[in-house]
Amino acid sequence: MIRSLPLLHRIAGQRVVVVGDGEMGEAKKRLVERAGGIPCGEAEAHHAKLAFIALEDERAAEAAAKRLSDKGLLINVADRPELCEFTTPSILDRDPVLIAIGTSGASAGMAKQLRLRLEAMLPQSLGTLADKLQSSRNAMRARWADGSDRRNALDAALAEGGTLDLLDPASAEKVDAWLASREKPAGAQTIEITLTSDDPEDLTLRQARILGTVDTLIYDPAIPAAILDRSRADALRREMPFDPPEDGLTVVLRIG
Repeated sequence: MIRSLPLLHRIAGQRVVVVGDGEMGEAKKRLVERAGGIPCGEAEAHHAKLAFIALEDERAAEAAAKRLSDKGLLINVADRPELCEFTTPSILDRDPVLIAIGTSGASAGMAKQLRLRLEAMLPQSLGTLADKLQSSRNAMRARWADGSDRRNALDAALAEGGTLDLLDPASAEKVDAWLASREKPAGAQTIEITLTSDDPEDLTLRQARILGTVDTLIYDPAIPAAILDRSRADALRREMPFDPPEDGLTVVLRIG
């Protein structure tokens, strides 16, 4: 089970309540403005959906949280994770790629250090690649009319060692050549994985990568949810016995 449901809120041009002054309050205002939002006071709460409360006084923070929550706003209370209805992650920005790292309020310092590690790994050109793929959507649909073929081709290109490897700084420059290539995506494919353990940490790197790209997951009912949740969130799930579909990537998970 995940402790929080990660969501990305679009707040450009919208009011967001920020209660608090000093360094904490200013930091929350900067965060709102960075996302294009308009920081406002509690008096304008009727225009807002989100609220940040940055007050040193615990009773005042609790009172503000109750008032704003009662008005239907989602609230974040600085340094009080038990009062938060949403938390703010550590953000890695490769616009338009946004990687949010959270710990459900357990440790902001840990989230920050994870972000710093990833900052060193991910090229600055990652955002340029995303923009190029967005502007090439029509070309991709023309090249691969079938949605499953399109997804498989993109997965193969973006994977490690692929034509558009995410960690290759030059990948954005290769999109046009990739679209012009005559390389055919893999057709219907069924892969069987026999598990040696019910611990998701025992999955091999290859198994974890396959689960992350699967279209249909056919599984033994005895397999724990912790392993099933390593698959794509939007993958179709079917308990055994079930015949593999005729398109896309199908994974059959068995207990060893």
